[in-house]
Formats: sequence, C-alpha cells, structure tokens
Amino acid sequence: MELAPGGHLTGIPHTPGTREYLTCESGRIELVASGERWQLGPGDSLVFRGDQRHGYRNLDATRSAVAISVVCFAPVA
Repeated sequence: MELAPGGHLTGIPHTPGTREYLTCESGRIELVASGERWQLGPGDSLVFRGDQRHGYRNLDATRSAVAISVVCFAPVA
C-alpha cells in the first residue's frame, strides 16, 4: 500500500482468526489495532489480529509511505 503524505487508510475487520503482517518499506507508518498504536519505519514488521478494527496513517506530511500488507485468513471450519 502507498499512503500519501499525511494520508490514512481505515481497515475493515476480517473474519475471526485472521492475522495481518505489515512491513514498512519506506517512510513512517502508524498502525492502530485493538486499541494499541505502533510506529514503523523502513524494515520494521509486525503481525496483528486482522479481525479487529485497525487503521494506518502516514506520519510524514511531506513524503509518501509504502508498506506491504499480507492478510492470512483463518481456515474455514
């Protein structure tokens, strides 16, 4: 994903058990998920519950931020 300077994206909660993996490629990104906040810089990665409310924000007002998001849905029972 590419976030414009100062831009944000609201994620939609996925099915129960979903996990998301986020890696910041460039810029500075804030992730808010399950009421917690993390700041990621280039090379930083984290995993979080994708079945919760979440959102992404570019912390830089002058440059775009780029991240890779991988969504792993829980198997259907």
